[in-house]
Amino acid sequence: MPIFPQPHPELNSYPHHLHYNGAYPCPICLWGRLSSLAMMDAFGCNLCRHIFTANLETQILMMADQERPLTWHWNGKKWQGGHRPDTQLGWGIWIAALALVLLPTTLIWLGGRIFPPLPGSALSWFPDFWAVSAFFGHLTIVIWLIVEYYQFPVLVFFRVWQRRLWWRW
Repeated sequence: MPIFPQPHPELNSYPHHLHYNGAYPCPICLWGRLSSLAMMDAFGCNLCRHIFTANLETQILMMADQERPLTWHWNGKKWQGGHRPDTQLGWGIWIAALALVLLPTTLIWLGGRIFPPLPGSALSWFPDFWAVSAFFGHLTIVIWLIVEYYQFPVLVFFRVWQRRLWWRW
């Protein structure tokens, strides 16, 4: 018998409608199962131990034990991210994200090329370092905004993976 829990083989046997009597896959850790908590109108995961509240009419699940609640919609087979349907990541936002990453980097790089440091000086490497730092800094901002939009719980994901590795040892 393996120490780490295996994914459940009955993936297609989940109830089609969200209700408190059913058991569902956990949208956070993807390995645990959500089941109703005793004497509460809430769900709990048996692996990552998060608590969820549900709106049964709209088939929406919300994570209750986090400051900014994440939401998912049950489609009868799996959870779908509940990001805001009124906002779309269209081509205009992608162009703005690309401009946020490339425009400052290009300006810093051009400044270092137009006004180069003295050859052989102690900080002659600094303009290139600054341009690369600006690129990765702005790219980090764009990635963070995308993660926030799609409500991907990064810290919870790493905690579950840490627990998985711990169980293997």
